[in-house]
Amino acid sequence: MGYDYVIVGGGSAGSTLANRLSADPNTSVCLLEAGGAGKSLLVRMPAAVIAMLPGRPKINNWGFETVPQAGLKGRKGYQPRGKALGGSSAINAMLYVRGHRADYDEWANLGCDGWDWNSVLPYFLKAENNEWGASALHGGSGPLQVSDQKSPRDLSRAFVKAGEALQHRHAEDFNTGDNEGIGLYQVTQFHDAARNGERCSAAAAYLHPVSNRPNLTVITHAHATRIHFDGKRATGVSYRVKGGDQRVEAKKEVILCGGAFNSPQLLQLSGVGRPEDITPHGIEMVHDLPGVGQNLQDHLDFILAYKTRDLDNFGLSLRGGVNLLGHINAWRKNGTGMLATPFAEGGAFLKTSPDLERPDIQLHFVIGIVDDHARKLHLGHGYSCHVCVLRPKSRGTVSLSSGNPLKAPAIDPNFLSDPDDMERTMKGVRMTRQIMQAPPLSDYADKEMFITGEPSDAELEDHIRSRADTIYHPVGTCKMGRDDMSVVGPDLKVHGLQGIRVVDASVMPRLIGGNTNAPTIMIAEKAADLIRGVDHAAE
Repeated sequence: MGYDYVIVGGGSAGSTLANRLSADPNTSVCLLEAGGAGKSLLVRMPAAVIAMLPGRPKINNWGFETVPQAGLKGRKGYQPRGKALGGSSAINAMLYVRGHRADYDEWANLGCDGWDWNSVLPYFLKAENNEWGASALHGGSGPLQVSDQKSPRDLSRAFVKAGEALQHRHAEDFNTGDNEGIGLYQVTQFHDAARNGERCSAAAAYLHPVSNRPNLTVITHAHATRIHFDGKRATGVSYRVKGGDQRVEAKKEVILCGGAFNSPQLLQLSGVGRPEDITPHGIEMVHDLPGVGQNLQDHLDFILAYKTRDLDNFGLSLRGGVNLLGHINAWRKNGTGMLATPFAEGGAFLKTSPDLERPDIQLHFVIGIVDDHARKLHLGHGYSCHVCVLRPKSRGTVSLSSGNPLKAPAIDPNFLSDPDDMERTMKGVRMTRQIMQAPPLSDYADKEMFITGEPSDAELEDHIRSRADTIYHPVGTCKMGRDDMSVVGPDLKVHGLQGIRVVDASVMPRLIGGNTNAPTIMIAEKAADLIRGVDHAAE
């Protein structure tokens, strides 16, 4: 059976695009998603992310690993990615962050016409239903519900006050285009009465409400295995479901929304990319496109953690378990309490040098001890703070590990291959420790974990190489632009091919200075208009 558009991947971009394209009753859309429906209690209850993120077992999570990282003492990094409708927005911390206006102006300067801040802001607004209401900087009627946190802990407020005591400015809103400062994050969380306090994943926002449209077909547990071409035109997609192979035809376009790992992998499995990445696996070349799988960028993250006697946070203790029962009732009754938390309640965008144009590090303050993506648990209670460099210079790759489409790709972020990334990380860690050791936050501290005293540069570098890993923002592997290493143009059409686009975080030419979920939804909103504009022009 054929459809006008076949979308591969039902994550943040795919859910958005499926909604917008199928809004036209004369347009038929088929969405293929390798995971499930993304409607379970584990997805809807924000704090239940702790059961999904570690990937043990893999619940709504691809649970990828990197190849051994020379910059991390040969360790393999962990790369959780959402595997359900809603994608990583089903398992993330729900933080609503756009990045800095200069990030998008930089995209435009790199040849991505129409992707500057002033051009993309309307699409952020179109997506957003902020409980603050509509304004010049926020949308009030979009599908994606954005709210203040329901019950932020006093611990998180103490983090903000500690930063202010050190003369970091207070940020009431991280999404004005200038995100410098310290404050509490807004989150993608329902604020209407019916679902108050539930996670608002991209699927809950865009896809689940329109799943009964007769012109929209959603196939879950469908793992895409190959894009089919007639010459240079994409004509359809093969996928595996329940152990059997199926094929769906695309009358107009195949649209890849698999993300920074799965989209380049599917292109390579289909013969599009660099010959040296494809032909050794016995796959016939369709199109030599050297940028596929190159330009991988990600936010490397280092975590500081502290033990506390305070019990108003997540921890492993008998008293904490008893307290949690009350929070369960509060969340079930009115969507409040600690189970409504994004965990990363406090945040900051700071400059490691005052002469910088924009912040170069980001902090995530977490109301629990985080060690190895919550895969290593510690008795007692505590809190943590993530530190990441916002615009890393290191570049990595995604390539095939096998010609078997069910095998995970080979992911090589090449972390800390550029020495500037280590230098900025060290500066960021030292700045963050100053905040963590300042009152009133210091009043909560019992002892610092992992680091003692004031480490030398050599000792701190060793700590970072021993413990740092991703904070889940991979982008860039099908980058947008006009140079020889770009994969798609500003219209998101794949260079040199017809009937195929990429619409997800892989098209970002440079990693934005912040979390990537809201920008990915924005990309899909803009892509929908680009696609509809092409159709209308053809008519």
